[in-house]
Amino acid sequence: MRIFNFSAGPAVLPEPVLRRAADEMLDWHGSGMSVMEMSHRGREFISIAEKTEADLRQLLNIPPGYRVLFLQGGAMAENAFIPMNLLDGRTGADYVNTGEWSKKSIKEAGKYCTVNVAASSEDRNFTYVPPQQDWQLDPDAAYVHICTNETIGGVEYHWVPDTGAVPIVADMSSHILSRVIDVSRYGVIYGGAQKNIGPAGLTLVIVRDELLGRALPITPSAFNWKEQAAAGSMLNTPATYGIYIAGLVFEWLLEQGGVAAIEQHNIAKAALLYDYLDTTRFFVNPVARSDRSRMNIPFHLHDPKLDADFLRGAENNGMVQLKGHRVVGGMRASIYNAMPMEGVRALVSYMQEFERAHG
Repeated sequence: MRIFNFSAGPAVLPEPVLRRAADEMLDWHGSGMSVMEMSHRGREFISIAEKTEADLRQLLNIPPGYRVLFLQGGAMAENAFIPMNLLDGRTGADYVNTGEWSKKSIKEAGKYCTVNVAASSEDRNFTYVPPQQDWQLDPDAAYVHICTNETIGGVEYHWVPDTGAVPIVADMSSHILSRVIDVSRYGVIYGGAQKNIGPAGLTLVIVRDELLGRALPITPSAFNWKEQAAAGSMLNTPATYGIYIAGLVFEWLLEQGGVAAIEQHNIAKAALLYDYLDTTRFFVNPVARSDRSRMNIPFHLHDPKLDADFLRGAENNGMVQLKGHRVVGGMRASIYNAMPMEGVRALVSYMQEFERAHG
């Protein structure tokens, strides 16, 4: 029996994807090979990679003039490769600090450029997105970096900033494909795959063509976006099995009706949990209502001494990975695309039962 896995990542994958991958493990489409055994330059894998990119372009309605790169190193590595690829003679970049992942991006970028923290929500413990009228942007910045969904703090942008001619670079690791976005509003979108796309080890970068060719001389070839774009993401051996699983996830999403349909499902799941949290004082969600994440929902018990009992009881009821990140403590329910409504219903039912027993 499969459990309800609320992990923030690596995270739950659609069961049909896992079953299909299992069926194809030893023999992909009569090739006599597992995808893990294929040459990345062979016709079999090339067909997988091409379809994976085509399906992603359809799902996100990626306009002409953007390249899709399937890389490695995760979003953490891209924190360094972003300034390496975008500075182009400029010395500074703007960053908006909305939580732990923003802080990591700022720290890494500071090794390569002058970072201007244009706005921060640290004054209220990263529980909101600073309104744009409070941002202090540098018109000479190479780019403006935002983390559009903070996995740890559960804070999500529900709007797109206006930065004029300065391109927006967005870390969308934990909510890409969960909602409709206008790709044309961004210069770069990037993220690790291990939340809504596929297994850990694959990194997605969507970059506007005009931003290619700006890399610093020190940029490693494998992480130079222009070189990888020219090589079809195969300058080095890519994460072939990760790309294959991502392709299966993209097919599954298309079968669900695409991103617009899955967004409505995600809205309903998040509303179910938030509606309960808003009716009780036993559990508390600290995030401003206008900036709440649909994907990552942190909450605290009114008495932290009950945390261990809550987690133990959840596991006994088939719900795991609800412990909050060590930085903020408490609990966190990550309800990505593949988390069924039944999982959220089970969680809310258990929370109500726990409150009755301990409230």
